[in-house]
Amino acid sequence: MEDLRFNTDGQAGDTVGEIAYRRIRSHVVNGRLRPGEKLKLDRMKETYGASVTTLREILNRLAVEELVSAEGQRGFRVSEVSAGELRELGALRALLEAHALRASIERGDLEWEASVVAAHYKLSVVERELMARRPGGVDRWVSCDWGFHNATIAACGQPVLLRTYASIFDRFARYHMLALDFRGQGVVDDHVRLRDLVIGRDADGAIALLTRHIESGVQHVLGTGQFD
Repeated sequence: MEDLRFNTDGQAGDTVGEIAYRRIRSHVVNGRLRPGEKLKLDRMKETYGASVTTLREILNRLAVEELVSAEGQRGFRVSEVSAGELRELGALRALLEAHALRASIERGDLEWEASVVAAHYKLSVVERELMARRPGGVDRWVSCDWGFHNATIAACGQPVLLRTYASIFDRFARYHMLALDFRGQGVVDDHVRLRDLVIGRDADGAIALLTRHIESGVQHVLGTGQFD
């Protein structure tokens, strides 16, 4: 389920490979596996409990998602990061999410509205904890941020778009996780306003706010000075 995208716990019916895939992807996104790090299959076999063959399949899958780089016979590395890539990812995320958001607002029903409100509530709890400097971490925020934004576009009826968006979101979120710097009250206010605009079926207003929100995120991460 997409609302569990950042959950690395095993779910009923999961294969060893699927659990390992989610864990490795999560560890790339949250920075536990660092940019440029060599991915040694023998060590990963012990860490993730999957065979070398399964790990190769997973890393090839992550290479398609551009979270990992394949180096031919030399194996795999975690993909590098750059300010230029972050700007491109921000622009692409805005394009995809805005398109999906308009369609979702047009098609969404009462159950969809309820899911948006519920996802925002979870996000707001984590944001309050971060604003109060309580333990929780940016990783929890990114997970709930995904849950909220994905909920707003979930009714668009375009599964290919949603899968592409999810992959771009992973790569965009990775920069926030590497920066480990919460954006503060501005992002909290944005999420409240976005929730209200979406529930109010104001597509133009929601998309305008979303575009500013994503660009603000890009500028905030670049402002940490870690991706010059």
